Amino acid sequence: MRQDVKKIRNLLKQYAKLKRDLTAFNQVSSPSFDGVSSHSSRNGAESRLINHVDLSYQLKEVEDALNAIDDPQYQFILHDYIIEKRFNRNEACNQLSVSVSKFNYLKNRALEVFKLNYLRTL
Repeated sequence: MRQDVKKIRNLLKQYAKLKRDLTAFNQVSSPSFDGVSSHSSRNGAESRLINHVDLSYQLKEVEDALNAIDDPQYQFILHDYIIEKRFNRNEACNQLSVSVSKFNYLKNRALEVFKLNYLRTL
């Protein structure tokens, strides 16, 4: 697999982890600021808030790139096969009614299309 396609695939795998991290952050109580000045440049609540905003922004970039894909086969491969891991390769081939070689071609093409859309969001 080409290196750039491998990087995009890893980004999509991290997408699900980012969503879990963001959900976990949202379940934590809101930070409170006590008005007492800190000797450090940032307090813990501020760091968590900045991390939350950063995670939200990263998720939005990936979601925007995914939403820009019109092909339902590419959407299935990216979302159900790579991100959610609902199917193994043979099951995904059956869902799409394609051979393994055709599936690999579609998967690589879907990753390329996602990459182009993702780079446009940056």
